[in-house]
Amino acid sequence: MGKSENIPPSLADTNVSACHPSHQILFEPVQIGPVTAPNRFYQVPHASGMTETHPRVRAAFRETKAEGGWGVVSTGAVSIHPSSDDSPLPFARLWNDADIASHALSTEAIHRHGSLAAVELWHGGAVVMNRTSRLPPLSPSGISWAATHVGFMGQQRPKKMTGADIDEVLHWQRLATRRALDAGFDILYVYAGMGYLGYEFLLPEYNHRDDGYGGALENRVRFVREMLEVTRDEAGSRAAVALRISLEELRGKASDHYESEAHGVVSLLSDVPDLWDVKMDSSPTDCGASRFRPEGAHERIIDFVKRVTDRPVVGVGRFTSPDTMVSQIRRGVLDLIGGARASIADPFLPSKIREGNSDGIRECIGCNICIASWHDGVPVRCTQNATAGEEWRRGWHPERFARTTQPDSVLVVGGGPAGLEAALIAAKQGFEVTIAEQTADWGGRVLQESQLPGMSTWRRVRDYRVWALSQLGNVSMYTNSALDAEAALSFGADHIAVATGARWTKRLYSSLEIPAAPLDLPQILTPEDVFAGTVAGDRVLVFDYDNYYLGGVIAEHLAEQGKVVSYATPAGHASAWTFMTNELPFVYQALARRDVAIHTTTNLMNFDGNRAALQNLFNATPLEIEVDAIVIVGHRDPEDALYQSLVGARAPNDSSSIQLLGDALAPGAIVHAVHSGHSFARGLIETDTLYLRDEPLVPAEPARVFPQR
Repeated sequence: MGKSENIPPSLADTNVSACHPSHQILFEPVQIGPVTAPNRFYQVPHASGMTETHPRVRAAFRETKAEGGWGVVSTGAVSIHPSSDDSPLPFARLWNDADIASHALSTEAIHRHGSLAAVELWHGGAVVMNRTSRLPPLSPSGISWAATHVGFMGQQRPKKMTGADIDEVLHWQRLATRRALDAGFDILYVYAGMGYLGYEFLLPEYNHRDDGYGGALENRVRFVREMLEVTRDEAGSRAAVALRISLEELRGKASDHYESEAHGVVSLLSDVPDLWDVKMDSSPTDCGASRFRPEGAHERIIDFVKRVTDRPVVGVGRFTSPDTMVSQIRRGVLDLIGGARASIADPFLPSKIREGNSDGIRECIGCNICIASWHDGVPVRCTQNATAGEEWRRGWHPERFARTTQPDSVLVVGGGPAGLEAALIAAKQGFEVTIAEQTADWGGRVLQESQLPGMSTWRRVRDYRVWALSQLGNVSMYTNSALDAEAALSFGADHIAVATGARWTKRLYSSLEIPAAPLDLPQILTPEDVFAGTVAGDRVLVFDYDNYYLGGVIAEHLAEQGKVVSYATPAGHASAWTFMTNELPFVYQALARRDVAIHTTTNLMNFDGNRAALQNLFNATPLEIEVDAIVIVGHRDPEDALYQSLVGARAPNDSSSIQLLGDALAPGAIVHAVHSGHSFARGLIETDTLYLRDEPLVPAEPARVFPQR
């Protein structure tokens, strides 16, 4: 496989004259053991949801980042053995030689652009349930991970590892290293973070052993040291060896000989790996949503590592600002700027900085829809980048667009996320675009919601697209422009896109788990009333069966105004779906800080103007709460009246197309609206809207998953 010596001009060219002088440090090469990263941009390991089931989808997804200038592009977790089986959650494998070809597709694609390819070799230990392999999970002392969410619960408990088990894991790491080298990887990981096996040996809560692998910190690091050594022994000078480690819990543990146990672990292993990849301990803190974690939030935990080791250090922090990146390097926090979410939102972030086009970065908003994709077990999605996961399936590229040979005119009605995306992509394809918004500003629901507590970063969905549209000469933009069917048809546009959004209703919730009849009373309100600032009264109940962020954020917002707020939901948690986006623990903390009373598995039945009548969803136990108003966050109806009028008013010989987009087509999250707008615009040229179905690469004969010694 090609290595980093054959770096194409896009990465090897040292002429960065267009780059801002203060940002040029980001494009310095970094030596990592026997290989050299061509710059400081490092796409750290992150899940893609693609696995060996979608090898071509995965290769194109990773290749786009290499093309966009990321000097290192990594896999997600790659299991080394069937005793580390995370199904039905998506994960990759190097269990036998049959898996090599699948990964080689990715390494070859990454190398085409001069980037290094890294593989996160992984054993999940007690965290995995081995639902498919049915092997007992492994744990240093038989301590199981007691998940609090049903999606991660299982009844198979781990076995306490014997010395022979430890030897087996070391052997599996060696075999996986061989396969990774054969697949063409340049950097090979040992994973000791996020609750997985190496981490379990490091933490005394998991490790109760009384042999040479337990007790004193010097013993607890032994397993990780041996995993690194066996990887190094097998790799030789062919590839670098990286250690990915979580330091949050360890930094909070006192030590007799070091400033903390985190300082001790890094000191004891200082010169063993070629690269330190440092992170937090749990997904909610490691990949914190922007509502609760600012850019660079990891620094207070990982800032000491470079003082203890002379090996390069990579870390993350949802970095989107080049100034923040440069600051971390110049202050000695990091050597390489790690990106996961930022590299999904804009795979070309490095290239844009290099070209002096930082304004053109499509910044991550920290909504964590990408992480929800992994929880859903599907290829990654992104609110900001509709092309994520569609590079191979649909042939969508984030920066390149087919140009129309017939510059038809496109009228987009509605300036929310779907309308803005549709207008932008249509204009980039060469169409003459007019976009009309009935209100005084662009953004639709994004503009409204981004004014609520913690939501300001989400405004980037609006700001990026309005800025990008302003750079194009084939776009006319009009606010304060409500259009009826006659006015819209009078434009004579060849294509009309109706992106008029959706409206929240006052519908109650049925025991059938569907919206019920509305409770149409003056004191029954919707989010639109909250956005308009017309919620009267001192005591408010927020009844939420939308289950995503908005109900909880509205409760915070009203409490910040000094109102006494109660929150009720038929679901088992407040803002229950935010578990999928790593926000759930922090939702509860935010509501507690504002003294919001939470009632789960609770349904709203009626309201007499002074008392809300509720009852338990399962046993019908009644509950009354004295309130002045109720905000229902549940069901949305599409605002499709204009579309229906257009279809009815169009002349029989009118060949123009009329399409609904976004929430006006089918209400969803912002990610769905952006994807809908993007898909419409691509479809103006690409008439085949079906995506390609990927197939796994399989040997001629089924292969045993257990490696033979």
